[in-house]
Amino acid sequence: MTVTDILSPECMADPVPVWEALRETRPLAFHEGMNAYVISRYEDVERAFKDPAFTSDNYSWQLEPVHGRTILQMDGREHAIHRRLVTPAFRGSELTARFVPVMRRNSRELLDDFRDDGEVDLVDAFTTRYPINVIVDMLGLPKSDHALFHRWYTSIMAFLANLTQDPEVTERGLLTKDELQAYLLPRIAARVADPRDDLLSVLGTAEIDGERMSALEIKAFVSLLLVAGGETTDKALANLMLNLVRDPEQMALVRADRSLIAHALAETLRHSPPVQMIMRQPAEDVRLSGGTVPAGATVVCLIAAANRDPRRYADPDRFDVTRPDLDFAKAFTAAADHTGFALGRHFCVGAMLAKAEVEVAVNALLDAMDDIELAEPPVPQGVFTRAPGSLRLRFRPTLSG
Repeated sequence: MTVTDILSPECMADPVPVWEALRETRPLAFHEGMNAYVISRYEDVERAFKDPAFTSDNYSWQLEPVHGRTILQMDGREHAIHRRLVTPAFRGSELTARFVPVMRRNSRELLDDFRDDGEVDLVDAFTTRYPINVIVDMLGLPKSDHALFHRWYTSIMAFLANLTQDPEVTERGLLTKDELQAYLLPRIAARVADPRDDLLSVLGTAEIDGERMSALEIKAFVSLLLVAGGETTDKALANLMLNLVRDPEQMALVRADRSLIAHALAETLRHSPPVQMIMRQPAEDVRLSGGTVPAGATVVCLIAAANRDPRRYADPDRFDVTRPDLDFAKAFTAAADHTGFALGRHFCVGAMLAKAEVEVAVNALLDAMDDIELAEPPVPQGVFTRAPGSLRLRFRPTLSG
């Protein structure tokens, strides 16, 4: 019997056959353990992200308990105002001038610890630390708090990935919310009173039509950024490097033309996205290719399966940084034709930030490491998010690095 349970041991070991079985035999599958409908075809997932009939009301129980109320739960004018308040910090000249130097410094500092060793666990030494360090430094918070934020990030991610509702994981996540709030609120107040050249000050003083974000809204956004920015970049970097190391031809293309790093990230978001699923909740009964989803039900949009749908992509299991059926020019915009950052009005506000972080990091890694190969077979882990828990690489240190 073909397995179609996304929480099964078989899916944990190798999800690709499970995704295929779902797409072909159960495109609308009710999962009793999650009390949710699972959709897996590209056209259905795309519709769930773009059709106003699908809401993000599910975040009131999925995210709000650990983050507070975030921009993901907002609609209409409230959503538009908040998106306009935060977006400028994450794109264009503001991103390039203010924060790219922070990324370069952090990638260099992490690389200095292993660049001459010839072997590294890239996950432990680099990918899990780099995005959190960058976010902490962007916020203008002490470097001595990197480890503290890494602990909070790990706890919140465990809460969000707790699909089996382990009470200890839930309790730790809720405690983290209180700790992060106690840490951030006085610092937010200080930046509003005396702004500096950092992201916390930008968020505290940004104003649209006379409106500013409250301290609690800023805290919730920082908490969301910590997870969305940290987890996406962490696992995207690990998956991207694994994809390149496994395919010397693709690695050679990227080494020869560093503009293809952005292509490699876009193709990783399609081929092996760090976030495997995003939830939505329809406000009315909605007919999809496999049947009808009732109003108010939770819908698990299995983006990892949608991005491997042969109805949408040719040879979908192949990693290809020159893929002709992926529009790389639009891959980091709301018009993207992959679902790795969601789509529509809730398209990831930090997409350009993630792109910049990955381009800086991969450039630095390729400059410092040559002849990269796997030191041991990696084991991808996770259902909600997925990437190797360890990525042990051997490499030849370069003089230029």
